[in-house]
Amino acid sequence: MSRLDRLLRPRHIAVLGAGWALNVIEQCRKMGFQGPVWPVHPTKDQIGGLKAYASLADLPEPPDATFIGVNRFATLDVVAELAAMGAGGAISFASGWEEAGEAGLQDRLVAAAGEMPILGPNCYGVINYLDGALLWPDQHGGVRVDRGVALVSQSSNIVINMGMQARGLPIAYVACLGNAAVVGLAELTGALLDDPRVTAVGLYIEGIDDAPAFAALAEKARAMGKGVVVIKSGKTESSRTAAASHTASLAGGGAASSAFLRQIGVAEVNTPSELIETLKIFHVHGPQIGTRICSLSCSGGEAGLVADLAAPFGIDFPPVPQATHDRLFAVLGEIPTISNPLDYHTFIWGDGPKTTEVFSAMLEAYDAGLYIIDTPRADRCDPSSYQPALDAIVAAQQATGKIAFPVALIAENFGEARVQGMMDQGICTLLGLETALAAIKAAQTLPGVAGWRPVAALPPREGQMLTEAEGKALLATAGVAVPKSVTGATIADAAAGAVGLRPPYALKGLGFAHKTEAGAVRLGLTSLDGQAAMPGATGYLVEEMVTGAVAEVLLGLRRDPVYGATLTLGIGGVTAEVLADTVTLVLPVTEAEVLAAARGLRLWPLLDGYRGRPKADMAAVADIAVRLGALMLADESLEEIEINPIMVRETGAVAVDALVRRV
Repeated sequence: MSRLDRLLRPRHIAVLGAGWALNVIEQCRKMGFQGPVWPVHPTKDQIGGLKAYASLADLPEPPDATFIGVNRFATLDVVAELAAMGAGGAISFASGWEEAGEAGLQDRLVAAAGEMPILGPNCYGVINYLDGALLWPDQHGGVRVDRGVALVSQSSNIVINMGMQARGLPIAYVACLGNAAVVGLAELTGALLDDPRVTAVGLYIEGIDDAPAFAALAEKARAMGKGVVVIKSGKTESSRTAAASHTASLAGGGAASSAFLRQIGVAEVNTPSELIETLKIFHVHGPQIGTRICSLSCSGGEAGLVADLAAPFGIDFPPVPQATHDRLFAVLGEIPTISNPLDYHTFIWGDGPKTTEVFSAMLEAYDAGLYIIDTPRADRCDPSSYQPALDAIVAAQQATGKIAFPVALIAENFGEARVQGMMDQGICTLLGLETALAAIKAAQTLPGVAGWRPVAALPPREGQMLTEAEGKALLATAGVAVPKSVTGATIADAAAGAVGLRPPYALKGLGFAHKTEAGAVRLGLTSLDGQAAMPGATGYLVEEMVTGAVAEVLLGLRRDPVYGATLTLGIGGVTAEVLADTVTLVLPVTEAEVLAAARGLRLWPLLDGYRGRPKADMAAVADIAVRLGALMLADESLEEIEINPIMVRETGAVAVDALVRRV
């Protein structure tokens, strides 16, 4: 039993604050809440036609849930009294806490609450459409349901807007977090998922307060067969001041959060409409649908549009198997070209048995099918001729056990009532082709690795850069191959120590984060005689140049204040930031996971033998990544490690540059 049970599913509700209390009373009344609602006000005899109690002490018993609609200073006393009397929990509606510069006020609220859960402060409230319990001071767009999804948001206004949807999504709960001073994201979401009537959860997240707890939540949801889909805002801003590395600029913003969500098996989308459509899929079919998709429409234009819009999402359409081709040909004849996407023309329109055979034959060969169908608007047209096609979609899903998605090219061309009618038959209708494709891609998210958790995050720290020579010495202790080298205070000193090195040489000035931009790198030298000093250099490094490389790769590891530590891998060299072709993972990772992520690079074919090129030994790069990950996680003083580039040969890889920051 969660400590949030009484708050989320109350038997009785107390409300404070005259105007806000009246709104909550009205919303509970409209939604048919069966328990008592107790207004509390020191001077009013009644609010909203209900007897008002002069104080909390006068209530018949400690309330399960309380909506606190008084100012922030009065809220402190109310919370302390509720906690002392054994109340179940509260919504703290008032704003003006830490976000308004009231230092320490929110900490006083937390202390006053003790073990009693509070949503907020600065929180709009929670709606329970299952039981009709609304701790909600405003209008909303939902209705009573027997089962449905939960919406959780760190922005009250965004979740209000999503709650007004007319897309046929059954919503069981709407819950806001506000400042999340007492109850955090994972605890609230987990308590909602514990309700067996909740089928999936959608979240609007501005920040994750406890990444390991959220990873555990995602694993719990998967075990329950419930999908989780997230909009994560703030992707265009770095979580902290960028360091002097390529990794900081290439892996900033939302790369770490997207990597984290992907690794824990949480679907990520970009818009509220995509979130709603993905939740519809999860509600009807559960998490993780298959990747073999087919598309059917009665128009070549629609078939072409589907193929064009699907490509950016990485959705392709496998060819039609021969057995399926033969079944379709038997019904459609030789005029339609039997392909995927399929334009079945209109020869069978209105013929229920033939339409059912075509729809079923195609769907049986795939995991899921898109049936493009925009029904006529009922206020001006007669949509009855579309019913045989809708019935055939239902029959195809029932006959094959595969997923059939009716898809309206334009969202408003189906209607909420018709969406709900199809859902009653186990059919998930998706509205808006591009939104539908985004939702299908999101619903294909793979489950996370059981038991995986990010490492504990450390607070941001500045740290000091090691010299390249010091950094490479550290890499060597982890078993990473580095060039043979010597150092010296002057070029002459370094040259004197380089007698055992074989040319060609690389001469580098020490003390620069980006040596190329500073003119502190000279490559391909056959002799060190006569080399001019490099202004600003604190010393010099001479190395044997690495030969035989077939690719240059960047590898960067850095601490993250939310997700612990991240690893970024991509195409390296002096053009790394221009190409901006990287993938990011959250530590810890395995070699197999690094290789799998690397295959997602746009330029992966160049590393994998494109048109007869030699293949780069990316397994050696993955080995380096795992070694450095272990090094960083074992040594909390390490803040950042970047190698750019790793020179990758057909066999083996050598780190030829190193930037290391430690505190």
